[in-house]
Amino acid sequence: MDLWHAFTLALVQGLTEFLPISSSAHLILVPRLSGWPDQGLAFDVAVHVGTLSAVLAYFRRELAQLAHGWFVSLRTRSLDRDARLAWGVLIGTVPVGLCGLLFKDVVETSLRSAEVIAIATIAFGLLLWWADARGRRVRDEHSLTLKDILIIGVAQAIALIPGTSRSGITMTAGLAIGLTRAAAARFSFLLSIPVIVLAGGLEALDLLEATTPVPWTAILVGTVTSAVSAYLCIHFFLRLIERLGMLPFVVYRVLLGALLFAMF
Repeated sequence: MDLWHAFTLALVQGLTEFLPISSSAHLILVPRLSGWPDQGLAFDVAVHVGTLSAVLAYFRRELAQLAHGWFVSLRTRSLDRDARLAWGVLIGTVPVGLCGLLFKDVVETSLRSAEVIAIATIAFGLLLWWADARGRRVRDEHSLTLKDILIIGVAQAIALIPGTSRSGITMTAGLAIGLTRAAAARFSFLLSIPVIVLAGGLEALDLLEATTPVPWTAILVGTVTSAVSAYLCIHFFLRLIERLGMLPFVVYRVLLGALLFAMF
């Protein structure tokens, strides 16, 4: 893998991991358009490490508060607002974790066609538009109930279908139950932390069994690029989302899905 290849794919991963536009659609489109070979497991693990480090760095203060509240809740058996949100992130991860283990083979084989990704990109983009237009947008993430968290958690499990967009479907669910755009995005980003850990961990286990040489320079470029691009993406998305709304991303998804249909 040359360094330009590594930089481009890491940039795509860093940006699309958190924007509601489907990273899988881009990661199938970019290599096919460029004719690049598969980037390999080591690189996949590297960009997951990069995006994970970005979200941990951006939410470091909130995460420290959530961790403190969670540990206090274990000792006192009482829940303050931080403990409730911390437990919400953990509980919201359970559906995707279970579905990922049960349907991993199906997702990686039958559902990875360009047609499935194109349909999901368009369909769930339109669903995002509907939720953004119809949602009340009056609640923050600390107001989430157990029912709300399970709704968002089940929505996140649907994102195992390539083209859905994990961030897109969780924001859609958040908007549908009345969260503000910024709150839906923040909770989506917090939910990404255990999901990225799980996904990266599974890839790392597969990597331990691989015998191919590791391109360390490309790995370093990929990790740094995905981390920086993901951090900037989170920062500017949260600053602009209340003014921009979701419509630009919906339009982009529809056009991207149409391009996939036309090409494949």
